[in-house]
Amino acid sequence: MALQHAQPISRLIQELTKLPGVGEKTAFRLAMFILRSPREDAAGLAQAILEVKEKIRLCSQCFNLTDQDPCRICQDAKRNSEILCVVSGPEDLMAVERSGGYRGIYHVLHGVLSPLEGVGPKDLRINELLTRLQGGRVKEVILATNPSVEGEATAQYLAQILKPLSIPVTRIARGVPMGGDLQYIDEVTLSKSLENRSPI
Repeated sequence: MALQHAQPISRLIQELTKLPGVGEKTAFRLAMFILRSPREDAAGLAQAILEVKEKIRLCSQCFNLTDQDPCRICQDAKRNSEILCVVSGPEDLMAVERSGGYRGIYHVLHGVLSPLEGVGPKDLRINELLTRLQGGRVKEVILATNPSVEGEATAQYLAQILKPLSIPVTRIARGVPMGGDLQYIDEVTLSKSLENRSPI
């Protein structure tokens, strides 16, 4: 027999189970934590969620998540704008930044090619990448998609369509394990992978 909770608790549990990796038991524990927390902590969490939804948008240059346009990375004059690192998503950009081994600029695709899931080139920020590269400022493109089947397919596709631009295209080194996600790789491994990138 299913346990009956007060309606507000049931609703909170139901909403929490929509988060990735959160099942009903974890949602219940989180709900109990929120319930036992001071009111201002719960209000702060609710406000932070609403603020993210209201204020975060995509940078018009690199398509990273930002609260200002262009984002802080694109505005940073100390960054090397001749090297552009292409990543699948904002979480991968953050992983590369944490490594401390890269001071260039970025382009966020917001996904990878995945025919089985119906994701093709038009579903990614590939046209915007091509437009950015037309100006001639970028002297190297680093493909830093995950070393998964989809990530490799995306890197190969990008290498093919970038070839006519005569810009050197490199791939991050294989220090990152096959099937791994950049956001979970330790900083040293990721930094070394960027240092030892190879032509594609």
